[in-house]
Amino acid sequence: MYHYLIGTITERGNGYVSLETKGGIGFLLTVSDPLSFEIGKEGKFYVHEVYTESEHYLAGFPDKKSKEAFIDLISVKGIGPKTALSALSGTTPEELYFAIEGGNLSYLKKLPGIGPKAASQIILDLKGKLLEAKSKEAIASTPYLSARDALLALGFKSKDVDKAIASLPAGLNEEEAIREGLRNLKR
Repeated sequence: MYHYLIGTITERGNGYVSLETKGGIGFLLTVSDPLSFEIGKEGKFYVHEVYTESEHYLAGFPDKKSKEAFIDLISVKGIGPKTALSALSGTTPEELYFAIEGGNLSYLKKLPGIGPKAASQIILDLKGKLLEAKSKEAIASTPYLSARDALLALGFKSKDVDKAIASLPAGLNEEEAIREGLRNLKR
């Protein structure tokens, strides 16, 4: 089907943006955070076609990682497209993967639309499957890379360090990440 669409954002509303392509075709894209897109600006959206018994629409994402996170979430038993989009409005793909690999239930439960049962199911279905492919990539693209290197330099095993870093909350600076990572490793 479609991989991505490029066009001008002509409208935005509750849960959607309208994208007009150069051919004059307007696409209605369901998005997690429509306010993050500016009307009149050109945008590139990676899209995923959602087709259920009751709905048929295109979900739009600002980057490929967000689309992949959405696809991972809808692969979880009991997580539908609307819930996955809602959850993505409260996190980044990197933070989501860190939380999953770290078994961080409290972080996942704070995401919109995700309760305790869904958070447990996400960890059950995805933990361990994402570490090799996505979490290492996420670690390399975040401020936690320096903290990871510091912990490895202290002699901790790579697997243990990755797990400790994955369970860190978002928004820590390098020093805080090292300190919290050490606490996680000593548990």
